[in-house]
Amino acid sequence: MQAFEQVLKTLAEVQRAEGRDYSSFSVRGKRFGYFWPRTRTVGLKQTISEQLALVAERPDVFEIQFTAGGFGWVVVYLDEIDADELSELVYEAWRLSAPEELVEETPFTRIARA
Repeated sequence: MQAFEQVLKTLAEVQRAEGRDYSSFSVRGKRFGYFWPRTRTVGLKQTISEQLALVAERPDVFEIQFTAGGFGWVVVYLDEIDADELSELVYEAWRLSAPEELVEETPFTRIARA
């Protein structure tokens, strides 16, 4: 979760909402991610082609969560993914939800390794 939180801090206008069993993350009212502490997983918005590719390549790290509105959401097992790849996936999920002008103002940055 620490790496996930670090990535979120680099992104503009992230809003966090708490549910009973999870936290959700949005940018300007559009959801792009979830975190479930009990299972140490995150759900991230991706393109459908990216969702399918991730799951096909590494089913031990990724699983299909659902598809909605032309997007494929993927579950990511945090204990099975490195910080660099997680950074890219979180940024992509955020970018798919953020307005274009906000994306232009917020370049991708990898999180610093501890």
